[in-house]
Amino acid sequence: MRYLFISDLHLEAKRPDITRAFLQCLRDQARGVDELYILGDFFEVWLGDDAIDELGRQVTDALAALSDQGVRVYVMHGNRDFLLGRAFCRQAKCTLLRDPSIVDLNGEPVLLMHGDSLCTDDLDYMRMRKWLRNPLSRFTLRNLPLRTRQKIGRKLRDESQSRTRLKAADITDVNLGEVAQVMRNEGVRTLIHGHTHRPARHELVIDGEPSQRIVLGDWDQAGWYLLVDDEGYHLESFALNTTDSSGTL
Repeated sequence: MRYLFISDLHLEAKRPDITRAFLQCLRDQARGVDELYILGDFFEVWLGDDAIDELGRQVTDALAALSDQGVRVYVMHGNRDFLLGRAFCRQAKCTLLRDPSIVDLNGEPVLLMHGDSLCTDDLDYMRMRKWLRNPLSRFTLRNLPLRTRQKIGRKLRDESQSRTRLKAADITDVNLGEVAQVMRNEGVRTLIHGHTHRPARHELVIDGEPSQRIVLGDWDQAGWYLLVDDEGYHLESFALNTTDSSGTL
């Protein structure tokens, strides 16, 4: 079987180049795969399924069309789109995936995460994440007037960008001890995640066993995807104005 993984597209109306690249990716890279996994921060911001706009409809239509072709589509919450809900999934004909989740990829159990929960050195963010991911907080946010949600969304995004610029790079990256502990607890040798915008394949040794952590790239200067097939794991990038591969790790 063939599996495709993407994350951190941060789709928004002011970046139509990323939307075009995503739609092209569905036509090209997703052709012939059995399953597509979107591991969070699919949208730059998602204010609730009742606030779906033209971009949202375009994306849900494209995912639904892919599903109709026989590709199973899975979406995981990120820190920007944690309000994605059942209505979105119905329209996109996709399944909402719990973070973290273990899936079987050609006989190997593989751990999938968005990745933000691994950044335990960023104490400010972890406190904010705990509040935002609380079911009561999400219920409250979903039921606020749309205009209020828009204001809160802009405020959270601006504050997040400001804080990230001021923090050292190692603070906003994953904690390697946390990575090892999570993989040990889940009994896996492969972890796939996004969030950090640091695409790479990291060879690890956990409890004497060879392991790996694969980080998906963000779609800004280039698009990124991970293809998993019988031959292994292929992390690739491509220019946003074309689907020609421009690099492989």
